[in-house]
Amino acid sequence: MALSSISLKVARDRWRGWAISAASLTLLLLFGMASYREVDLSVYTELPEAWRSLMGIGDDVDVGGLAISYVFGSFGALVVAVMALVMGSAAIAGEERNGTMNILLGNPRSRTHVLLSKALALVLLTALAVAAIWITVHPMAALLSVEIGGLEVEALAVHLYVNALFYGMLALAIGAATGNRDTATGAASGILVLSFFAVGLLPLVQGLEGLRKAFPWYYFDGSEPVYNGIAWGHLAVLTAASIALLAAAVIGFNRRDLRSQSVGTSLLDRVRGNPLLNRMIGRLAGSARVSSIWVKTLSDYQTLLIVTSAAMFLVMGVLLGPMYASLPEEARAAFHDFPEELIALFGGGELGTPEGWYTLETFGLMAPLSVILVTAIMGAGALAGEESRRTMALLLSNPISRSRIVLEKAVTMVLFGIAVGVATFAGVALGSVLGGLGMSIGNIAATSALQVLVGLVFGALALALGAGLGRTSVAVFGAAGAALAFHLLTSLTAINDGLAGIAWLSPFHYYLGSDPLNTGMDWGNAAVLIALCVVIFGLSFVLFQRRDIRQRG
Repeated sequence: MALSSISLKVARDRWRGWAISAASLTLLLLFGMASYREVDLSVYTELPEAWRSLMGIGDDVDVGGLAISYVFGSFGALVVAVMALVMGSAAIAGEERNGTMNILLGNPRSRTHVLLSKALALVLLTALAVAAIWITVHPMAALLSVEIGGLEVEALAVHLYVNALFYGMLALAIGAATGNRDTATGAASGILVLSFFAVGLLPLVQGLEGLRKAFPWYYFDGSEPVYNGIAWGHLAVLTAASIALLAAAVIGFNRRDLRSQSVGTSLLDRVRGNPLLNRMIGRLAGSARVSSIWVKTLSDYQTLLIVTSAAMFLVMGVLLGPMYASLPEEARAAFHDFPEELIALFGGGELGTPEGWYTLETFGLMAPLSVILVTAIMGAGALAGEESRRTMALLLSNPISRSRIVLEKAVTMVLFGIAVGVATFAGVALGSVLGGLGMSIGNIAATSALQVLVGLVFGALALALGAGLGRTSVAVFGAAGAALAFHLLTSLTAINDGLAGIAWLSPFHYYLGSDPLNTGMDWGNAAVLIALCVVIFGLSFVLFQRRDIRQRG
C-alpha cells in the first residue's frame, strides 16, 4: 500500500466534511458582504484602537475588509482549525479506537509510513478547503460590487492555512502519543479556545499586551495579514512548530504499544472496578447489561467532557469576571459604541454592563457551542459510531432492544450537556463574585439552563441523523451546519426588520431572545426548546427502528 493510496483513502473518507465547511463559510461570506453594504461603517472606524484590534478591523475598513476579517480572520479561521484538529485527532487514535489499525499495519508498511500518509492527507485537504474559500472571494466581491482591491486576501488565506495545520499537527501528535482520540480532541481544542480568547482579550488589560506572543493564535493574525501582507516571521514560527509536532507524533507512535478497542483504563473503568461503587451503579442503572451501555458511553467521552467543562468554567467563566472589573472606565464606555450588527453576531446584549460582557464573551456564542460540541460528537458516535466500529452487532446480540440502546445513549448525552451547563454556571457565578460584579445568580442559572437546552437540540439532531443514515460524518457536520445556519438567521433577524417575522424559526431565538441574563428564565422559550428536543429524540427512535444496520464502516 503506497503512501499516496493511504492518503487518498483518508481524503475520500473525509472530503465531505471539508466540503460542507468550505461551502458554509463561502455562504457566510456572501451574506456578510451583502449585509455590510447597508451598514454605516463609521461606527466601526470610530471604535477605540484596542477594540478594533480585537476584531481585526483596520483604520480604513470597508465592506469587503469587514466581511473578510470576520469570516476569514475569526469565525472562519476557527472552523478550519477545528476541522484540521478533528482530522488530526482521528488519524491514528481514531484507527485504534475503531479497531482498524491492526489491519492497516498488516500491510508491509511501517508505522512512520502510515502516520506520514495520514499527515499528507491532512495537509492536502486543508489546502483544498482554504483554496476553495479563497477562490470565491474575488468573483463574489465583483458580483456584489464590493471593493477589495486594497486587501491582502491571499496573505490572509496563507496565514489561515498554516494556522490550521498547526492545530491539526497538535492533535495528531497528542493522538499518536496517547492513542486516545478524545484526549487529542479535547486537549487541542482547549489550547485553541484559550489561545483565541487570550490573543483577543489581553490587549484590553493594560500591561498584559506582550503576553499575546505566548499563544499560537498571535502568529496567525497578530500582524493583521489582510492589511499588511504575509508576516514571514510569524509563519516561520507556526511552520517550525508544526514540523516539531509531526516529529513528536512519529516518535510517540513508534515507541508506544498500540491500544485495542478494549485497552485503556479510564476513571470510570476504575469506578466500575470498585466492588462497592459497581454495586451502587448497578442498583441505579438496572441490569448489568444495560448499565454497561451508558457507563461505557460515559467512559468513551469523559475526556471531551472534562476539557470542555474546564474551559467553560475557568476561561469563559471565572477569568472573565476579574478581567471586566480590571477594565478602565474608558474601555467599558466604549462598549456602548459597539455597532448593533456586530453585537448581534455574538448573541446580542446591552453592553457596558457585566451582564452584557458575559453575554458577548460567553453566552452569545461559546456557551451554546460548547454544549453542541459535546452533544453532537456524542450523538453522532452513539449509533453511527457503533456501526462504523462494527460493534453494533455485538451490542444487539444481547437481549436489549434497539429502543433501549437509543434511550441509554440519549440519557448519557443529556447528562453530559447538563454537566457543561453546570460548569458554565459555576464559572460565571464565581467570576461575578471574584470581580464584584453583583450579577443575579438566578439569572445566570436560567441562562445556563437555556444554554443546555439549545445545545441539546442540535445534539439530538446529530443522534437522529446518525440513527437514520448510519454515518458519523453526516451526523456531525449536518448538526454543525444546521447550528451555523440558525445562528446566522438569528443574527440577521436582529439587524434586519424585514426578517424579524421569521425569527421564531431558529432555536437560538428561544435561547437569548428574552435576554435571560438580565430578565431571568422565560418559561415559554424553555418549553419550546424542550419540545424540540423531545420531538427530535423521538425521531431518533423511529429512524433507528426502521433501518437496516450497516455491517461495515
